Amino acid sequence: MQNIRNFCIIAHIDHGKSTLADRMLELTHTVEQRKMKAQLLDRMDIERERGITIKLTPVAMEYKNYKLNLIDTPGHVDFTYEVSRSLAAVEGAVLLVDATQGIQAQTLANLYLAIEQDLTIIPVINKIDLPAADIERVSQEIIKLLGCAKEDIIHASGKTGAGVERILQEVVDRVPPPRGDQAKPARALIFDSNFDEYKGVVAYIRIFDGALKAGDKIRLLATGAESEILDIGNFKPDYHSTGKLETGAIGYIVTGFKSVAECRVGDTVTLQKAQVESLKGYHEVKPMVFAGIFPREGNDFGRLRDAVDKLKLNDSALMYEAEQSQALGLGFRCGFLGLLHLEIFQERLRREYNLELIVTVPSVAYQVYTKGGEIIVARSPHMLPDPSKIEQIEEPWVKLDIVTPKNYIGPIMTLVQERKAIYQTTEYLDSERLVLHYEIPMAAILTNFYDRIKSVSSGYASINYEYLDYRKADVVKMDILVAEEAVEALSVIVYRDEAYRRGKEIVEALKESIPKQMFVIKLQAAIGGAIIASERISALRKDVTAKLYGGDVTRKRKLLEKQKKGKKKMMASGKGSVDIPSDAFVKILKQ
Repeated sequence: MQNIRNFCIIAHIDHGKSTLADRMLELTHTVEQRKMKAQLLDRMDIERERGITIKLTPVAMEYKNYKLNLIDTPGHVDFTYEVSRSLAAVEGAVLLVDATQGIQAQTLANLYLAIEQDLTIIPVINKIDLPAADIERVSQEIIKLLGCAKEDIIHASGKTGAGVERILQEVVDRVPPPRGDQAKPARALIFDSNFDEYKGVVAYIRIFDGALKAGDKIRLLATGAESEILDIGNFKPDYHSTGKLETGAIGYIVTGFKSVAECRVGDTVTLQKAQVESLKGYHEVKPMVFAGIFPREGNDFGRLRDAVDKLKLNDSALMYEAEQSQALGLGFRCGFLGLLHLEIFQERLRREYNLELIVTVPSVAYQVYTKGGEIIVARSPHMLPDPSKIEQIEEPWVKLDIVTPKNYIGPIMTLVQERKAIYQTTEYLDSERLVLHYEIPMAAILTNFYDRIKSVSSGYASINYEYLDYRKADVVKMDILVAEEAVEALSVIVYRDEAYRRGKEIVEALKESIPKQMFVIKLQAAIGGAIIASERISALRKDVTAKLYGGDVTRKRKLLEKQKKGKKKMMASGKGSVDIPSDAFVKILKQ
């Protein structure tokens, strides 16, 4: 145990965590040179394409007779839960700061998470090889934040490999070895899990006491599920079977569980007969954004259910329940931590399980107090009761931190105050950069807020938010009618004073997305019975007079009259139904 070091790398998005991990793997010869590729630990295609880390990835390295267990973590605010789980499995954290950008919002958020867990922090300035690197300024920011000495900060480059040897040496010297009792019955914490097509349910564990080996009969304390360890080992970064894991180790167990629900993240694994207390798990995560996910083809519901089950195992922040919609059939109401989380989930279903989906407009969960004294949690517009029965509605608020250079304060404050935010305080990181603290409704930052902040600050500002509480809101349900039929999937909950603007935006977006039909299509936004915004898509006119040549004009009129009657008949008989393309839903989301 004295020779084990468990640590993770934490940083803001794009500060070079995965690239630094590559250099560590090269330096310790964990991966053969011929198998090496950039961002080796980003395993999913979608991670490699977008250049972001979505899943935490563990890997075991050997360095000077020490066993180093590294966990590479994501940087985006939507995946903070992955970071907090990684931190519970390690004793130290390498805090990475980009030499050109300095401390950003997620640097602060992840650092506070690490300090809460009482981890040893090793500050590193990365990307020192870039021409725009300002090592002196960034060093001063880190010293102010951590109160460390200037010589404690390591200068490194994930690209050239400079300073990586020193980081590994500091991990060995400064991160304490794991604590635990080898003689006690086995106790291990599940910090992540995965569904493997061939192995079934695989749990990623950190052993706190005792040891586990292949063939042991195990029990999970929270779910009470029992099974046998089929295989056990560590990550190289692929599964590397070792037959046994001892106290302090990080590795995987192939559990033999058939169902995904039995193996929950945060649960404690022990031996079947052992009487032990469960380990401190994780705070149950609260999803913030809810959207309906429906299969494009109704008979794909079974496939969708299996796919969501498997993704849930790999993504413990996901919440879902079955939902039935009159317009879209059977599907799920899913809870996410943010819009990127929803986008990645949708993309993974499409790629990994080959499913075509319809996703409804995302909303937050409102608490509705009825006049009868009931409290209803409305996660979608159609869950709102009749307006005459509502006493009051409350919406979730979040604490918002914006890190920005001081030149952009004006436009940022204007943007945030337009969104009903309440200003709290300003905190200076140095003479040029500061943190603005706000309280803001969750619904206001749900769509396009991140993009707008980036554009008004020329890409320099960064944001982080966390849930605060519920507060009273003046909101109403707005229905969208296409060809005088209400489309359930397009209903939204909006602030009463913004209903007209929002309705206008939606009908205009639909007008651009819906192809012309043989008849006029009315697009309307309505609150209760009142139409507040409308647009028309003019009819496609087939040239019925093309086959005429010369002759009397009355023949031409006759054919045009006939065409007109046909269109009226079509509308009257209800054959004039309109199919809304899925990119229309996406366009509305993007607003």
